[in-house]
Amino acid sequence: MTEQSQPASTVWLTQKTHDRLHAELEELKGPLRAEIIARISAARDEGDLKENGGYHSAKDEQGKMEGRIRQLEDMLRQATTEPAADDGRVSAGKVVTYRYQGDDETEQFLLGSRDIDDDEADVEVFSPQSPLGAALDGAAKGETIDFEAPNGRTLKIEIVDAVPFAG
Repeated sequence: MTEQSQPASTVWLTQKTHDRLHAELEELKGPLRAEIIARISAARDEGDLKENGGYHSAKDEQGKMEGRIRQLEDMLRQATTEPAADDGRVSAGKVVTYRYQGDDETEQFLLGSRDIDDDEADVEVFSPQSPLGAALDGAAKGETIDFEAPNGRTLKIEIVDAVPFAG
């Protein structure tokens, strides 16, 4: 799938993050799910479920785990690890260098999933849905964008560069 054909719901992940999340999903669906089912069964065998703390605790944990399984399945179904196009435009999978108008110092971030580990990327990771990520998504190198900060102030941000994440 190419960068240009990705649907808006595509989640960009590094290969390392994709592999880590896939391994987590397999662990949850396999040994951890079996362990919780065994705990529920054992607690059921104890009798009265109304006052059985172990049963209720295991059922609560099962609900949380099943929610995480659904979350991971959805994310991985929508995920891509394809390298972003090297076209100078801000998009998922790019390291964006920018500066605030009137400031000489530049800042950087990776536009991608917040599930990317901090130790994997040497820069902060913003999702395309974050205020800054959404404001800059699609902007080209050299463009100046008006960005409404969370505090309500409008800031002018210049895109200095947008290059594919190299890992």
